[in-house]
Amino acid sequence: MSTRSVRPSEEDADSPELTAAQAALAAEHAAVYGYGVLGGRLDGKRRAEARAAYDGHRARRDALARTVRDLGGGPVPSDAAYALPFAVPDSPAAVRLAAVLEDRIAGAYADLVRATEGPRRKEAAGALREAAVRSARWRGRNVAFPGLAERAADADPATTGPVEAAGPDGTR
Repeated sequence: MSTRSVRPSEEDADSPELTAAQAALAAEHAAVYGYGVLGGRLDGKRRAEARAAYDGHRARRDALARTVRDLGGGPVPSDAAYALPFAVPDSPAAVRLAAVLEDRIAGAYADLVRATEGPRRKEAAGALREAAVRSARWRGRNVAFPGLAERAADADPATTGPVEAAGPDGTR
């Protein structure tokens, strides 16, 4: 699953914090969409975990939209659909997608941590930690450098790349 690139406008070009917040917001939009897809393919405890993650990502998305406005930007809108990185026909694929979503969110928050200071950095670091923990739960193991896909020993570029919006027909 991939998000469109978030390019700053001329006014925003000098604000790495706003650019990183917009990218994290776009990643949260994609995660909310992805959890909507995978939630229907899980049951029992895993479905409850997916619901909690979905609710958490919705709350983070809403908070990031406020942050973007506080920084003087207009929040990047959600796309109608996102291309998934692979087919999700069953529960094992849904679990794998959840881990990928969390890895990607961790990457967006790692960038936000680098671009911010003070309370916003603390909030971004907390979001990065939450994503790393959820990723480890979904995957059954942790990764050495959460949020830094290029540092992961077994990183698959197809599953760690940016998230892009799907076109009207569902293709990228």
